[in-house]
Amino acid sequence: MAFNELGIKLILCGRRKEKLEELQKQLKAESRILLFDVSKKEEVFKAINSLDYDFSQIDILVNNAGNAHGLSTLAEGDLADWEAMMDGNVTGLLYVTKAVIGGMIQRKKGHIVNLSSVAGKQTYANGTVYCASKKAVEAISEGIRLDHTKDGIKVSNIAPGAVETEFSEVRFKGDKERAKQVYAGFEPLLAEDIADAIAYAISVPDHVTIADMTIYAKAQAAPTTVYRNQ
Repeated sequence: MAFNELGIKLILCGRRKEKLEELQKQLKAESRILLFDVSKKEEVFKAINSLDYDFSQIDILVNNAGNAHGLSTLAEGDLADWEAMMDGNVTGLLYVTKAVIGGMIQRKKGHIVNLSSVAGKQTYANGTVYCASKKAVEAISEGIRLDHTKDGIKVSNIAPGAVETEFSEVRFKGDKERAKQVYAGFEPLLAEDIADAIAYAISVPDHVTIADMTIYAKAQAAPTTVYRNQ
């Protein structure tokens, strides 16, 4: 919605059509919906290449798709969980960026915003693979910036802390009570807080790049250090 308020035309991407259509109804700006799974290469390129001319000139890419599955030691980890995290958080981000960046290079203009995590800044126990996937996002952001600043492309890496979304429900396989405890006793960040930060990053003057932004809830001091009300 933050981009909508800026009057930016939007391409809404995801796997759940009903969610995207519900969001589209709330928008004032012109928009398109693309349905695809970022981890599936053919779906990514087919969807993005299907855009009509008015929407194919993508100036801003927000790589927000990602997931966490499970919370365990490496020895006890589930291979399917690892594959889901690496495919969604790393490979999928690369596919979508590859599909879009060529046009940015041609136009000598673009802004790529990658959502990493505070888990990409500091590894925590029982989160080895998830933290590794988010450290990879940080490295990718740095690498794109090194390779393509010369092409007029800005890169912003946004690293949120505890944000109350469906994140924990996915991590804990739909266990809503366990997910709820993650945010108990303090005021977590909201999705709108991160959207506002992204809107700021893409709204600064052209000569300015917000390269990296770490965002914590007021009560959070580190990925696993949160001061909760007793």
